[in-house]
Amino acid sequence: MKKWIFFWAGLSLLGCRPESESGDSLRDLINAEALKGRTAYLESPFVTAGDRLYMVGHQDGSFPELGWHVPGEMGGIWDHPIKLMDGFVATLDWADESTCLLRADTFLNYPFANEHLYTSLPEGLEVKRLQFVPDQKEAIVIEYHFRNNSGQDRTLTFNWTAFTDLRPVWLGDRTGMKDGEDYTTWLEDIQAWSAKDSLNEWYVVFGAPQPASDRSTEPVDCGYAPRGQGTTASLSFTFEVPAGGFFNLPITIAGSYHSLGEAKQTFAQVSQESPQFLREKQLRYDSLAERSRLTVPDKQLELAFEWLKYNTDWLIRDVPETGRGLSAGLPDYPWWFGVDNEYSLQGALMIGREDIVYETIDLLHQLSEKTNGNGRIIHEASTNGAVFNPGNINETPQFASLIWQAYQWTGDEQLLTKYFPTIQKGLDWLLRENDADGNLLPDGFGMMEIHGLNSEMIDVAAYTQRAFADASRMAGVLGKTKLEAAYRERSESLTTIINSDFWVPEYNSYADFIGTTGQALHLIEDAMVRADTLNKPWAVAELDATRKKIAGYSLQRKQGFVLHHNWVVNTPMEMGIADSSRALAALETGSRFVNPFGVFVTGIDRDDSAGKDDGSFAAGKKIFNYTGAVMTLPTGVQAVAENNYGRPDRALDYLQRMTRTFGYALPGSMYEVSPDFGMMTQAWNLYSFAVPIVQQFFGVQPRAAEKTIRLQPQLPTDWDAADLENVWIGENRIDVIYKRKKNGNTTLEVRQASADWMLEIAFPAGQFREWSVDGKLLPVAKEGAFDVLEVRGDIVLNLQ
Repeated sequence: MKKWIFFWAGLSLLGCRPESESGDSLRDLINAEALKGRTAYLESPFVTAGDRLYMVGHQDGSFPELGWHVPGEMGGIWDHPIKLMDGFVATLDWADESTCLLRADTFLNYPFANEHLYTSLPEGLEVKRLQFVPDQKEAIVIEYHFRNNSGQDRTLTFNWTAFTDLRPVWLGDRTGMKDGEDYTTWLEDIQAWSAKDSLNEWYVVFGAPQPASDRSTEPVDCGYAPRGQGTTASLSFTFEVPAGGFFNLPITIAGSYHSLGEAKQTFAQVSQESPQFLREKQLRYDSLAERSRLTVPDKQLELAFEWLKYNTDWLIRDVPETGRGLSAGLPDYPWWFGVDNEYSLQGALMIGREDIVYETIDLLHQLSEKTNGNGRIIHEASTNGAVFNPGNINETPQFASLIWQAYQWTGDEQLLTKYFPTIQKGLDWLLRENDADGNLLPDGFGMMEIHGLNSEMIDVAAYTQRAFADASRMAGVLGKTKLEAAYRERSESLTTIINSDFWVPEYNSYADFIGTTGQALHLIEDAMVRADTLNKPWAVAELDATRKKIAGYSLQRKQGFVLHHNWVVNTPMEMGIADSSRALAALETGSRFVNPFGVFVTGIDRDDSAGKDDGSFAAGKKIFNYTGAVMTLPTGVQAVAENNYGRPDRALDYLQRMTRTFGYALPGSMYEVSPDFGMMTQAWNLYSFAVPIVQQFFGVQPRAAEKTIRLQPQLPTDWDAADLENVWIGENRIDVIYKRKKNGNTTLEVRQASADWMLEIAFPAGQFREWSVDGKLLPVAKEGAFDVLEVRGDIVLNLQ
């Protein structure tokens, strides 16, 4: 029997595995939990993901035109850097009846596959469509399961039409990729169709092991006619399904952007070995789930954290000619970004994905050196290697901090040896070419892409301070003592500047930017139009008051301005460089600009309903934009910031706000814009959970090169028991098990795979009077504001 457990917002968990019905069905091989989608979101996207190929359609099984980067073309089946198909449709015929399988009644999402259930068909018929993409294969397998629940045998004819669209990725024209018309060929030797782009050696091959009873280049009539220069080809299959019986039909789609022979070879292998590929993929996903395995009282948050590991894997794009790395999001950002990965890869380190961290860093480095050659890190590159934006200002300093974080978790000094020259060049470029007045504050766009907001930005300043601090540490490891001192001096100077020049006391906030009165007046006018258009009278009044206040200032006067209340004003707290009094005041200010799902990207978009509005963001939006958006990254940054100043309960509140969006539209995922807009899955969500949970709640702060792990837990009040197991740190693996008893005593158990590693266990000074193991009191050292115990190997520590 299927067991259903219901969660918030209609998300449900399908326990155990599908009912066994046939030994030759892929469904029988799945031994995993599935999440059930909400009926209200059947007409919204899903993804079936692999690292070489993926498919995007709607949860009802249809393939509408999706996306805006290549308008209407971001859905379908992609084998980057080309697209293979817009989608496919099918009909089921019996006796004098016929029905199009266009609208599934239920969508189920597994970590590594998904399924559409067509259960409202006439005559007791039921169809299930399961699909998965094998690892490292340019192919997808779609298995149809036909069930006859009637009391009589039935002869069924299944007609399946593929709509090919062999076309280049976004920016394909920059590398000479041109889209030609597709044409089809029947391949008698493998009993399958192929389609080729007339201008390129781009191919797609599709067919089934069951011999087709008929074939045609005419589509079945289901009203589906995608745009483009693709073509169609159909297959028909006739088979008997006894009363109470079933029939399985797998279809394989394979592609190549090199040759027909390669596509045929992939088609043959995947057709024959799909059960083994499915088993291997499931085992690999089981392994991913076991890394940094979280057990906490909040089961919905625990489930969300588990699925973020799967989401991360969905977003890996492997294009051998260009590179392998973590893409930003689907469906519109299936390529590589500098800044997205500078957040996301920090989280990837904390869930044991050292592999994709190394691969993505190497890819970004290669693309940046090829494009810029001066240490500047790119912003965005398509999968054909074409770089769209050579880099915003914040990406270069954030790259430095990513490398230091990777070194801390892996202990691999080769990372520093390889990338420090680029970091050194990049920091030189940052100030030499972008700091005209020499005040250590680079000018240019940071995270906020608002027209005109490109002077001295608070996020650029905060990330630059951290970059010089981290680069100083790297220089020290590499024996570059003069550089170590110079970088440290710059980081200390920037700390002072940020806490003085950027602080605006009347707002209890750091400034959005430092700029001239003239710049501010232009930005105020634009912001007032925005606020008035969105009917935010409080913001209009505040902006008008600022305009009147500065109207008499010299147009060239420079100072910090709070205009937009952008989320980036929280980056000094995210980086831990705000002094405590300013930090706590700014965090309180930031808490005003939220709704039940998280933090507004631009605070002036908030209104009085924001505190209670928990409905759809996507409803009624016809044009893609981020105006009024609440997003996971700003919310995660706020959680990190709260933890940095000893407020884990506040941090947990932000995590729970984001968790409300988990499965809201796509089961097993959270959208980029909360709760249901933009990308249906987004890489940097991992940063927003992994850093607050792993590094801050459990306090895992490694120095892998020294074989040392500092554990500085600060768990939320509601978490009396919390486990984090199988955390990968260099060659070591650790478990952290925390239990808070009713009498106020606490047990902290730490298990290590490497007994020679040192643990530094730290709690705020005076939090516990006695530290003991098996009743024996242990001496602890005072280290600033902390009591610290050093021990090697495993420990069960009693605290009271």
